[in-house]
Amino acid sequence: MTEFEQLVRSRRSIRGFSDQSVAPEQLMRIFELAQQAPSNCNTQPWQVWVASGKECDALRQAFYECASSGQASNPDFEFKLPFENEYRTRQMDCARALYGLLGIERGDKLARNQAMLQNYRFFEAPHVAFIGMPKQFALNSAMDVGIYIQTLMLAMQSEGVSSCAQGALAYYPDLVRRAFNVEDDMGILVGISFGFEQVSHPANRTRTVRAPLAESVKFIG
Repeated sequence: MTEFEQLVRSRRSIRGFSDQSVAPEQLMRIFELAQQAPSNCNTQPWQVWVASGKECDALRQAFYECASSGQASNPDFEFKLPFENEYRTRQMDCARALYGLLGIERGDKLARNQAMLQNYRFFEAPHVAFIGMPKQFALNSAMDVGIYIQTLMLAMQSEGVSSCAQGALAYYPDLVRRAFNVEDDMGILVGISFGFEQVSHPANRTRTVRAPLAESVKFIG
C-alpha cells in the first residue's frame, strides 16, 4: 500500500476529541499545504476562518445555545434534504453504526437529539474551521471549495490531526460573521472540527462502507 493510499483509507470522521491543541507551526503547515488545492482558472474561491482556544470555546457555546434552544437556522446556501433512495439508505446505515456504538436506541428521540447537538459543540474539538465563498458564486465554485476541503482534511491526516466536516455548522452563519468580522456578501458552506482523536470515545469506533465501484463509476473503451 502506498503512503497516499494509506492516507486516504485511514482518514475518517472523528466525533470525540482530546483537549490537546494543534501547535501553531503545525497549523501553518496544514493550511499552507491545503492552499495547493486546484480550482477553476486558479480562482481559489475558498475563504477560511479558524478559531482556537477561548475563541473556539465562545463559538462552541454560541452554536450550542442556538441549536439547543430551537432557534431557526438561516444557512447562506440552500440545503437539499431529505435524501432519498440509496442515498437515504446510506445515511441511515451511517446513523445506525454511530448510534449503535453510543448505545442509543432508534426510538430514543431524546438521546438522539442530545447526540445530534454535539455537532454544535464541535465534538469538544480544540479547533474549528469554517469554509466559505462569496455568495455570488455558483456550483462550479462550490466544487472548487469541495476540492479544497478534501485537500485540507488529507493535509490534517498527514500531520496526525483528526477532523470531522459538518454541514450543520453552516446553519448559523451569522455567528461566524460576528466572530471573524466576515462581510455579509461572504457565505459559509461548511465547518470542520479538528484536533487529536480521543481514542477511547465510542463514536470513534464507527466505520462506514463505500458502495461497490460499479455503482458509481462507469468505464467505456
